[in-house]
Amino acid sequence: MPRAAPDGAPPAAREAGCGLHRRLHAALEPAELSAVGAVRRRLRAVLDRWGIPPERADTAELLASELITNALVHTRAGAVFDAELTPDGLLRIEVRDAATGLPGRRAPGEYATSGRGLLLVEALADDWGVQLRGEGKVTWFELGPS
Repeated sequence: MPRAAPDGAPPAAREAGCGLHRRLHAALEPAELSAVGAVRRRLRAVLDRWGIPPERADTAELLASELITNALVHTRAGAVFDAELTPDGLLRIEVRDAATGLPGRRAPGEYATSGRGLLLVEALADDWGVQLRGEGKVTWFELGPS
């Protein structure tokens, strides 16, 4: 019997041409900050499998962990993570949470250990934004084909 992929996808989802082949989904419980590392590892594994160059994968991994951490810390609720690689090579990552307040950029002090997440997203992503949806919001970013 074939084994599941490291990201939990069934064997059929790894076959070329399968729509599931280019998606990753994870749900995180409230205050589950330890899960950020696990999502990063799963993301890296699928990005490698999708053939994403290491520099682009590094950026995706960093920005995804920033958005997930922001959702878990600032909303005190769980989060839903989705990554998708479109047929034309666009990588889109979304983090959905239950908060309806829009995130805002902060001006961290020189020695601050937090407050730079959205600044990084703005600087490194090709595009990004926030969409209010029902009882929450989705914060997303995109990295174009390299």
